[in-house]
Amino acid sequence: MIFDYNVILSSLPLYLAGLLETLKLLALSLLFGLAAALPLALMRVSRQPWINALAWSYTYVIRGTPMLVQLFLIYYGLAQFAAVRESVLWPWLSSATFCACLAFAINTSAYTAEIIAGSLRATPHGEIEAARAMGMSRALMYRRILLPSAMRRALPQYSNEVIMMLQTTSLASIVTLMDITGAARAVNARYYLPFEAYITAGAIYLCLTFVLVRLFKLAERRWLGYLAPRKG
Repeated sequence: MIFDYNVILSSLPLYLAGLLETLKLLALSLLFGLAAALPLALMRVSRQPWINALAWSYTYVIRGTPMLVQLFLIYYGLAQFAAVRESVLWPWLSSATFCACLAFAINTSAYTAEIIAGSLRATPHGEIEAARAMGMSRALMYRRILLPSAMRRALPQYSNEVIMMLQTTSLASIVTLMDITGAARAVNARYYLPFEAYITAGAIYLCLTFVLVRLFKLAERRWLGYLAPRKG
C-alpha cells in the first residue's frame, strides 16, 4: 500500500482549519471548566456536609456518565423541549460550537474539581499553621496560601486532564463541527482514503500532545522546582 501524500498536501488547508477549531474548543472548555472547578473544589473540602454533598453529587454524576452521552443530551436533548426553543438561550443552545464547549466544560470541571480538592486536602499542615499565625482570615488564607499552593501541586495531574480533553474534542465532529477529526472525515468522504485521512489526524493530535506535555513540564519546573530533591 502506498501512502498518497498528494491528497494530504491538497487537504492541508482543511486540516489547518480543523486544527484552529480544535484549539478554540480546547481553550474555551478549559477556561470555563477551570472557572467552574475552583468553587466546586472549595465545596468539596467544605466542612458543611450538605455543601460537600452537592459538589460530590455533581462530580459523581458527570464523571460517571460518558462524555458522548453528555454532548448528545445538550446538543440534541435540550432541543426537544419547547420551553428551551422559545427561550432567550436558544440562539446559544442551537449553536454546535456553544453546545460542544458547554459539554466539554461541564465534563472537565468535574474532573478538575476533584484534582484541586485532592491537592487542597494534601496541603502541608505547616502552611496552614503559618497562615493562621499571620492572622489571616479563612478567605484570605485560601486566596493567598492554600489555592496557589494547591494549584501548583495539581499541575502534573491537571496536565493529564488537559491532554484527555484534547482527545475528547474529537467528539465535536459528531455534532457537525469541522475540527481535526471532522477534517479527516471530510477527506475520507472525498477521496475514500481512510488510512491517509485518519493517520494525518492522528499525527496532528500527537504533535499537539507533545507540545502540551513540554509546556506543562516547563511549568512544573518553574513552579514545582522547590519540591525536587536537592543533589548532594
